[in-house]
Amino acid sequence: MTTSGTGGLVRRLEDVARASFLELFFDVVFVFALRALAQQLFNNLTWSGAFQALVLLLAIGWVWSLTARVTGQLNPRRPPVQLLVLATMVGALVLSAAVPEAFGKTGLIFAVTYLAIQIGRSLFLVLLLRGQELQNIARRAAIWHAATAVPWLAGAVASGTARTALWTLAVVLIYAARRFSYPLPGLRRLAGAQVPAGGEYMADRHRALFVIALGEVILAIGSSLTGRGFSTDQTVAFVVTFAGTALIWRIYIFRAGEDMGPAIQASANPDLLGTLVSYAHLVMIAGLVVTSVGAQLVINDPFGHPRAAATVTILGGTALFLAGRTLLQYLVFGRVSSSRVIGLIALACLLPPMLLLPPLVNAFATGTVLTGIVIADNIRVRRHPAPISPPGPHRPSDT
Repeated sequence: MTTSGTGGLVRRLEDVARASFLELFFDVVFVFALRALAQQLFNNLTWSGAFQALVLLLAIGWVWSLTARVTGQLNPRRPPVQLLVLATMVGALVLSAAVPEAFGKTGLIFAVTYLAIQIGRSLFLVLLLRGQELQNIARRAAIWHAATAVPWLAGAVASGTARTALWTLAVVLIYAARRFSYPLPGLRRLAGAQVPAGGEYMADRHRALFVIALGEVILAIGSSLTGRGFSTDQTVAFVVTFAGTALIWRIYIFRAGEDMGPAIQASANPDLLGTLVSYAHLVMIAGLVVTSVGAQLVINDPFGHPRAAATVTILGGTALFLAGRTLLQYLVFGRVSSSRVIGLIALACLLPPMLLLPPLVNAFATGTVLTGIVIADNIRVRRHPAPISPPGPHRPSDT
């Protein structure tokens, strides 16, 4: 591997192709993180509980995203980079362990650990990358993460709605700062918040994260079956939920999931397109966390008394995934397939009658919608192969 920059730390764009073993090792932590998020939602299956889970997902997703960008820009074979990633892994494990009670007794642990990861990473890079453009980016990121420490820590010592509001503010601030390249008074705006890694590399990292989220659904299905035994009802529920997960995988990887790498690479603004692709994946992963909870509800009590919370969870997880996947298709191809729009409409129309039916029927209905989309995808691609054409400001230039 050829490197350039400070002591061979900074990788050239052409050297970044696939994730290293160190990065894949780092990703394993997020199986635990997503499991903790699903458990937090399962234990508090309300609208407020769902919103709290979203805030935690955005914080954890931000940890993963920044770490993925760092390892895309720096040589993971260098000891300082390995030390940084391993330290982040330790922090991410503590962060994940605090998730189930993050809006309760472990709130301060969650906030302090999150800040230690983000500020610590940025300061480490400031020291490591002296004289490099990436040092300026790390310095700005450190300032912005330090600024968000105020709502994070204030929220940690508050409780209830105040904690939710303050942590939401902290998450919104840092995502907005990243979108506008970490602006600071009196300093020129950077061309991009980070020097983007190669398109195929970023696509590979996002695919890996999505597979990890699918792994959380599989873990939930298997754990629920183990806990409930192999009765006829539970076995049927297992088959239906696993089939739904397999259909989600098929819809994800079909075309846009495979072609997002070339789309990012061809874009006139790969940094912006890569950021938007990250957001699309966050929506899909949120859907998979909800799907994981829905699978537990189905297997635990397949023919139980209908509950609005269970029905919204089972249908809502699939709807969130489809919404994120539709956004990804638009980012890659500049258009949206009618089958995905029809699928979202079908789920909305199914919600009222499904409120009167048991969880297994709900799961079967979502599986039917997903099956229809898979069939439509295969028919469409045979008739009209889609070109890669990202829309808007990231459309590839003619030169």
